Amino acid sequence: MVRTRVGYSGGLTPSPTYRNIGDHSEALQVDYDPSRISYRELLDIFWRAHDPGIRSWSRQYRVVIFYHNEEQKRLALASIDREASKRKDIYTEISPFSGFTLAEDYHQKYRLQQESDLSAEFDAVYPSMKDFLNSTAIARVNGFLGGYGSPELLAKEIDSYGLSASSKKRLIDLLSSTRPVFRSCPL
Repeated sequence: MVRTRVGYSGGLTPSPTYRNIGDHSEALQVDYDPSRISYRELLDIFWRAHDPGIRSWSRQYRVVIFYHNEEQKRLALASIDREASKRKDIYTEISPFSGFTLAEDYHQKYRLQQESDLSAEFDAVYPSMKDFLNSTAIARVNGFLGGYGSPELLAKEIDSYGLSASSKKRLIDLLSSTRPVFRSCPL
């Protein structure tokens, strides 16, 4: 995974916002390096990360895979077929990608923004929101703060994030004290 962004997708309403989402759904946009992880592997992670048997209570919160081309469509449909062989009800949708609108800044890298000291250190390196959003290091740290990854992976990567010694310690302390269970994610 290179970077992630949150926003709105799947609708026709122009310029959606959180307060005026129209017919869009909240979405996570993932940029990835196919030489390191395949689209099929991303789909496997997607299926492990949610319960496809739970019906979304509104279009805003529906669970949907937006495909960009016929190969992604084929793989997404095959993945939903695999899931359907394991359970009766699947409410996850597969739809063509039609565009993506970034969510407001306060929604981006939400977990990291809740940690003001860490966020401030990254703000000094990435002063614009565009740079902040495009940073792989920020995406990785936000993921760890959300409970994804492993202590071993954090130890392996932490020196590459450009953090001061005190921020590295703060990140390790946060993850060991407040988030004792890491969810499995190979990214």
